[in-house]
Amino acid sequence: MLTAAAYDIHVEQLLARMRQFHAALDGAGIPYRIVGGLATFIHVYARDSGKARLTDDVDAAVSRSDLPRIIAAAEAAGLRYRHVAGVDMLVEAGAPRAKSAVHLVFVNEKVRPGYLEPVPASEPDRTNEGILIAPVADLVHMKLTSFRLKDKVHIQDLDSVGLITPEIEAGLSEPLRARLAEVRATE
Repeated sequence: MLTAAAYDIHVEQLLARMRQFHAALDGAGIPYRIVGGLATFIHVYARDSGKARLTDDVDAAVSRSDLPRIIAAAEAAGLRYRHVAGVDMLVEAGAPRAKSAVHLVFVNEKVRPGYLEPVPASEPDRTNEGILIAPVADLVHMKLTSFRLKDKVHIQDLDSVGLITPEIEAGLSEPLRARLAEVRATE
């Protein structure tokens, strides 16, 4: 069905999944941080709502040592744990597609063996609603480490609203600073 409200529906579905995940982990006292495209969307939206791009799913960074507790808390909230094609995720019970999932990555570990650097574990920011979200410096680090086309676009979005500060840039390793320069050269 074609609908002009598709964007709004998708945003609300993403936010509902994020809130469900937050309620499960927060209720169990398990630390996490929202990362990836949704975290980028939230940070950019706070600066300039017109420049925020939507993402497909919810990504969260957690500690691997918390995984058994995360699985239990998620199960109680109606999310089922799956490990598919090397990806750890929480999917709504009965959901036909993994697109509705919360994809988990682990702090202080590389998402993929070939990545330059591990997922940072800085103290998360907190939204007005209490959602824990990776700080911009961690997002920049992760996006430059992944360095796929969508990550480069997210870097452009963060940069376009002034979120990539000289302090953040100075905190990057030399290979990640080179990647930032490459993205900026294509803008």
